[in-house]
Amino acid sequence: MQGPRPVVLSGPSGAGKSTLLKKLLKDYDNIFGFSVSHTTRQPRPGEVNGKDYHFVTREEMQKEIDAGEFIEHAEFSGNMYGTSKGAVQAVQAQSQICVLDIDIQGVKNIKRTDLNPIYISVQPPSIDILEKRLRDRKTETEDSLLKRLTAARVDLELSKEPGLFDLVIINDDLEKAYSELKEALLE
Repeated sequence: MQGPRPVVLSGPSGAGKSTLLKKLLKDYDNIFGFSVSHTTRQPRPGEVNGKDYHFVTREEMQKEIDAGEFIEHAEFSGNMYGTSKGAVQAVQAQSQICVLDIDIQGVKNIKRTDLNPIYISVQPPSIDILEKRLRDRKTETEDSLLKRLTAARVDLELSKEPGLFDLVIINDDLEKAYSELKEALLE
């Protein structure tokens, strides 16, 4: 993996990673590129294959994982998610800094590779605020929402491990969080 040092953004669903990432990619589209992850879940309304995710079958994804084509992968709520080497190389080929949106399992997996990214955790101010954000989205069933909240509690607990992240951003104010993210990355 050649090129500038990649950036790993991690944090529970609803913490604001995607919002911060969209702002960053809009403001600095010539500098940063998004590594499009693979998933076996169905697209949500408005999601585009190849832009939001590479939507694939479980069989396709497992075959590529077995062939060693993935940097990291994990299973969540019965669906597989992962980052392929090709997705990162595609961004690096454009001479851009690759940004990866990865869960805590993925962070631990990437720590075992030679990728050497900057690790940033985006976190909600509290679990209550996270729950409100997830409910306001109206994209989850009650069951999947409860699974996400349980995963978020585990994620936030695991993220306290010393040395796991280079920076932790508490997203209680979007502009402030974005400013912290820019400051860390534009060095």
